[in-house]
Parts: sequence; structure tokens; C-alpha cells
Amino acid sequence: MPASPEATGRVVVIGCGAIARELLALTHDVPGVVVQGVDAQLHMRPERIAAAVETRIDEARARYGAKVPIFVAYADCGTAGTLDALLEREGIERIPGAHCYEFYAGARAFEALQDEEVGTFYLTDFLARQFDTIIYRGLGLDRHPELLPDYFGSYRRLVYLAQTDDPALTAKARAAADRLGLAFERRMTGLGELAPVIAAAVAPAGGGPRAMGIPA
Repeated sequence: MPASPEATGRVVVIGCGAIARELLALTHDVPGVVVQGVDAQLHMRPERIAAAVETRIDEARARYGAKVPIFVAYADCGTAGTLDALLEREGIERIPGAHCYEFYAGARAFEALQDEEVGTFYLTDFLARQFDTIIYRGLGLDRHPELLPDYFGSYRRLVYLAQTDDPALTAKARAAADRLGLAFERRMTGLGELAPVIAAAVAPAGGGPRAMGIPA
């Protein structure tokens, strides 16, 4: 059985289910790190994210102790500041930035993408894999295809930010662009800024309560 975060002085990482695979890959060989996922369906319901993260925080502290270091693997992700308000109250840090597209692409590269075409819809590996479930059916377009112009009429292109060089996922992303009537582009990002941020969050020197912003 893995050592608990409380015993090792490491960290509980609470993250969006949409990046759970990447979080597990980045932390699997770090003793004592526990990844707790939040339902990826909330990607489409960002107003519910803060409450879901708060539930995970309460669960982590109930299980591992009130002072266990916690890091939240979310950007703002459309919460309009409600996630930051929660984390400020709780003394917990998160991934910098507005959303996963920014930390995968890198802040400067993402800004350049937006400058090129503000009407850009983004997919990651997860969203390419789950396009039908999370986006197409999630928006009800399978039942009401007439809503497609309402949702996507202001977009001009779909950019697939690829974490892996997977032809099957690229084909899925291209098919998604076709279904939405958007031009398709693929940008290989790997894990972008996610990897160094998570590495710092779970590093032995960075895992203590003070370094992670947890009240001592």
C-alpha cells in the first residue's frame, strides 16, 4: 500500500478528470502522492467546479489530516473567479492560467494562437477522445443539431493541442472539426507547462504546508 501524503510530507493533487491520465503519469513514481479526480463532465458546467473541488478538499483533509499539503490541478477553467475565491480561503494553490489550453500550449503560444484567430475552438487529447460524450452530446447537438450555429457560429477554426503523437486521436480531432464546420489545425504541445508545475508541487522541498500555501 502506498504511503499516505501525511506520512511522507508530500501532497494530494486534486485535478480535473480531463487531465487525470496526465496527472497520474507525472506522479506515479513519486511516493505518497495521491491524485483525486473531479468529474470531467464539469468541463461543460464550470459553475459547479468550485463546489466539486471543495468536496475533494474536505475528503482529503478528513482522510489524511487537516494539514496535509494539497495542490489543485485546475486553471480557472471558466469558474469566473469562484475557484480562486475558494482556494484563497483554504490557502491552496492551483495551476496558473485561465484553462488547460493555456498551460498545455504555454501562455505565450496560447496568446499568439488567440491573436491569430479569436474564433478558435480547442481540443486536447482528452477532448478529442471524448468529443461525442463531453461536447456533442453534452451540448445536446445529437438531439438538436439546429443549435450548432448558435453554439459554434462565431468560431472559425478548431485547433487540436496534442499531448501525444497519436494518429487515431488526430483523426478524431479532424472529424470533430468537420462535424462543427471548422477549419482544422494541429499543434503538438506535449504536456507543456503542466509537467514543471506538477513536478514543483509534489517535490519533497515543495511539499510542505508553508511552501504549498497551507496554513501551518
